[in-house]
Amino acid sequence: MEEPPSGGALPSRSPSLPPPPPQEEETPSPPAQPWARLSAWLECACAVTFDLELGQAIELVYPPEPALSEKEKTSICYLAFPDSYSGSLGDTQYCFRFRQSGSRLRERPWAQSATACRKEAPAALQETAHYFGYVYFRQVRDSSVKRGYFQKSLVLVSRLPYVNLFQSLLQLIAPEYFDKLEPCLEAVCSEIDQWPPPVPGQTLNLPVMGVVIQVRIPSKVERPDASPVLPLKQENLLPAPLLLPSACEVDLFRCFQPVLIHVQMLWELVLLGEPLAVVGPSPAVSSEVVLALTSCVAPLRYCCDYRPYFTIHDSEFKEYTTRTQAPPNVLLGVTNPFFIKTLQHWPHVLRLGDLKMAGELPKQVKLKKLAKLRTLDAKPGLYTAYRTFLHKDKALVKKLVKGIHKKRSSEAQSALLRRHLLELTQSFIFPLEHYMAGLMPLQRAISPWKNPPQIRPFRQEDFLKTLEHAGPQLTCLLKGDWMGLYRRFFRSPNFDGWYRQRRREMTHKLEALHLEAISEANIKAWTEDKSEAELVDMVLKLREKLDRARQHLLPVKEESLQQVGRSISSLVGSLPEDLQAVLRHQ
Repeated sequence: MEEPPSGGALPSRSPSLPPPPPQEEETPSPPAQPWARLSAWLECACAVTFDLELGQAIELVYPPEPALSEKEKTSICYLAFPDSYSGSLGDTQYCFRFRQSGSRLRERPWAQSATACRKEAPAALQETAHYFGYVYFRQVRDSSVKRGYFQKSLVLVSRLPYVNLFQSLLQLIAPEYFDKLEPCLEAVCSEIDQWPPPVPGQTLNLPVMGVVIQVRIPSKVERPDASPVLPLKQENLLPAPLLLPSACEVDLFRCFQPVLIHVQMLWELVLLGEPLAVVGPSPAVSSEVVLALTSCVAPLRYCCDYRPYFTIHDSEFKEYTTRTQAPPNVLLGVTNPFFIKTLQHWPHVLRLGDLKMAGELPKQVKLKKLAKLRTLDAKPGLYTAYRTFLHKDKALVKKLVKGIHKKRSSEAQSALLRRHLLELTQSFIFPLEHYMAGLMPLQRAISPWKNPPQIRPFRQEDFLKTLEHAGPQLTCLLKGDWMGLYRRFFRSPNFDGWYRQRRREMTHKLEALHLEAISEANIKAWTEDKSEAELVDMVLKLREKLDRARQHLLPVKEESLQQVGRSISSLVGSLPEDLQAVLRHQ
């Protein structure tokens, strides 16, 4: 059978973009930025097609002027098509992730609320430096096209890592778009522009194309394995809503079925930020498994780079595949067999076949030596020389295998597996959190008239001494070299990211406690023996603290902030009029 040509088969052709529209006479800018609410959800939607002369090309971007650079548009072009020579016809969905180029984050109406939402999101979902691209790719025979095949992708670009939400959205709008083109996309964007903002912890009804998608936006105060939220009862929605049990969780059990006996090892590799390549038969498989791997260390944030789908055209290709230095701490999902040869120097490569639905236990991939990863048709397997620090949890595998024999649903199997990994990660993190909390100064040491005391430094050896009496063995039955695992973790980007985040949170907490102390202090009594210079200095310091509290959304009661504001006014009022005038104009 003749195989359709693939967009990835022409690497020499650069993706091209439509020429800019002709210049029109300048018109006054509208007072409010259009598509402001849409931008809280989507950066833009792109239609990417294949052109015999140009290669992959963006034929439509909506809204018409998104804040994307030319480099980002080029990345979207390449990543929007499967990078393989597969002859499969039909529709496929997957997602990719790529760097935002340059410091172009513009001030927008939703910028401050987006920052607030990000702070309330689970640590693992606090994305800032990358975009996600959600792809719906269609490849069908079409005699009216010179090439003989219709090949097109609709891509939703967003800062939000809500893979289930956007893939469900694409299932609704992509087939319609392929039939009706731009008017359909314009109508959909107008509907999304009416959606409420994605506030963590809220269950939202999102109408689009006659369907209401109901989804709960994940929040950091909820357990990652919490039960799905029941439908809202107070609204009579017609038709019945499309209920998504999660905005972002992939089917963990389906992804890990072929590697159940290696889940412990994969958890350690992800925890330690080891370079790991997932070679799958399709972008759908590679991207889903990469997302499953990054989520298996929740609630810890995976702080290394990860690319659910990565191609030889990516701008980081040389950086990630060079042999002149050690492989970077990155998790790559790839499909092109060329990567098996390119990544032979990597310490860990997971080669997978097609994922199967729940119902039977697929053949488990074997551990294989890296030296055997030589040919492009290398068999499925986990190619690594890694030895785990912890003993394998045989009870977990038995539970999951028993569930397969009892025809337990994939959702239930995923929940069991996710709960196990969550408890394992929490057992690992708890001693770190406990030790870190002990580095916080006592509240009674905070004085309103002095700078807050410093957080004590994290000393690794001091922490390791606490493990004998407050280690993970208190909450986890697994045996093994926990101390060795912590020592290795200290060298990983995940520890660095966790420590920086915790220290930032503790610093903000200290600042908040200091502001609370200031709000409760007797400012009038303090001013009695102070010089004008000291009073002016205090005014400037308090203003700076107040500005910082509002800018960084510190956990301070609004009444306390207002009281500090009144104290500033009182201090200014106690100064001579010339100084008051100067301070009021600053």
